[in-house]
Amino acid sequence: MFIGAGVILGLMIGVFAFAWRQAGPGGAEGGYDDGGLGNFYGIFGVYGGGDRDGSGGSSGSGGGKISYTMSLIEKLYVDPVNSDSLAEKIIPLILEELDPHSVYIPAADLAAVSEPLEGEFDGIGVMFNMLTDTVVVLNVIPSGPSDKAGVQNGDRIIRIDDSLVAGRKIAQDAIVKRLRGPRGTLVTLGIERQGAQDLVQIVVERGVIPLKALDAAFMIAPGVGFVKLSSFSRLSFEELRKALAELSAQGMRRLIFDLRDNGGGYLGQAIEMANMFLRKDELIVYTEDRAGRQTREYSNGRGGFTEIPLVVLIDEGSASSSEILAGAIQDNDRGMIVGRRSFGKGLVQREIPYPDGSAVRLTIARYYTPSGRSIQKPYDHGVAEYQMDIYNRFAAGEVFSTSADSVTLRQDTVSYFTRGGRVVHGGGGIMPDYFVPVDTVGVTPYYQRVNGRNLINLFTMDWGDRHRTEMNAVSSIEDLAAIFSRYPGLTDEFVAYAARNGVAPDRQQIAISRQLIEAQLRALTGRNTALDYNGYFANIYVIDSTILKAIEVLNGMPDEMSNVATEASNKELNEGRTKNN
Repeated sequence: MFIGAGVILGLMIGVFAFAWRQAGPGGAEGGYDDGGLGNFYGIFGVYGGGDRDGSGGSSGSGGGKISYTMSLIEKLYVDPVNSDSLAEKIIPLILEELDPHSVYIPAADLAAVSEPLEGEFDGIGVMFNMLTDTVVVLNVIPSGPSDKAGVQNGDRIIRIDDSLVAGRKIAQDAIVKRLRGPRGTLVTLGIERQGAQDLVQIVVERGVIPLKALDAAFMIAPGVGFVKLSSFSRLSFEELRKALAELSAQGMRRLIFDLRDNGGGYLGQAIEMANMFLRKDELIVYTEDRAGRQTREYSNGRGGFTEIPLVVLIDEGSASSSEILAGAIQDNDRGMIVGRRSFGKGLVQREIPYPDGSAVRLTIARYYTPSGRSIQKPYDHGVAEYQMDIYNRFAAGEVFSTSADSVTLRQDTVSYFTRGGRVVHGGGGIMPDYFVPVDTVGVTPYYQRVNGRNLINLFTMDWGDRHRTEMNAVSSIEDLAAIFSRYPGLTDEFVAYAARNGVAPDRQQIAISRQLIEAQLRALTGRNTALDYNGYFANIYVIDSTILKAIEVLNGMPDEMSNVATEASNKELNEGRTKNN
């Protein structure tokens, strides 16, 4: 069953992605998008058969009209018509009349759309950036094909096989296609490397490359673990399970689970993750089809983290599986939800393939949180209006609001109740227990100028090249912190760099923006080491008001969480709904 936010969320996140995703026109050989499940929590691409209402009926007069019209065109139309091409245009129009998440996927796009949630692809195993029209290797996946062949962080890929790719303004997608290929095939890279006068020729045998759904997992504060999940891929639960085990071994006693900008994926993965935190026989989610048939999923009590104090982070990019997990935690009073209102997708899709390799993802059910609420936002005004929802939240100032009272949450006025008796509502997404607006502190005209010219990114790339030996030696957050302690003038060095690149310093504005700029400099530098996003989040959280609020909330929780909220915690939660504490 497919429950990702699909095309709509992809468009929206492209505009309103969380800041760490806006690191510049970099890339890997694969990205993240929503995917699908097959037959109810089962295998991808299972055919759905028959009428969902059990009537056994045929397509009816409407379907007959469509088939009859196509037949008339093929037989009688004055000019020859490619019926396949016509069908490619008609099917999306039909689905658009149903709901925003029933979509048609052409055969040429299906593999790319499905790949991210399958958890692997065939390639050479590097993360790269193209900020300066040259492919710069940011990270080499450990034990991957490039690592085994000798590619290093900081290498510039000048040639791919016989083609010059540097300085030619080649699109990133075109670079990815050249680097990718079936496992077992060879690609020759012409590498420019510091200290080498000539291009270094490296032959890489392509192999299977894992696509990680878990971006970060580390100890963010004494006793507090932090995990950042970007999608619910086929392997995401296993990634999370291993990460939590490692954090527990490091002394984790409390947990922040970041689902911001996570657009969803496999429902089964969300169910398994919720099961890790809930006690036995607690409802996680249920779905209901057109005939009223329900499928209910309960926890088994063997999750291993049923008592750990827990905070889940959400925002307008958190959709479907993210909302199911957050809803299960909130409705069972298992932890606190911190952040902003979630996307609001409560529809379930099944992927049904066509013989030509294309597929349709058709909505076949609605899902409900344990309290019985649907968090699906209205779509009765059409797809175009639906697509504008996130934009409208920004335009209306919702995400910048300092009070949850001013947030227009729902069309649904029915009250639902958590296990502890708290009132929650459906429609329009999940409202967090603690609302945290977008933080604009430190945003000055000077910051906007350097950010608009992408100078922070460019500087960190340049700085990393000048300190490549130290950067490549980083293997822990402590190693990274030691580098920064040796270079306390990093921000001043950046200001001089910005001045050389056309942005004159403004000392007063720099003083206001200093913490923001310094955190981003350190975070992006950390991301360009082997630590990847652990290095990023370990440095950016000091200016991330949502994470800081989560730490504050966790510190106020008892050492072990009860699943039923006490009267005291009810009072605290209700206060959190009405103001930004």
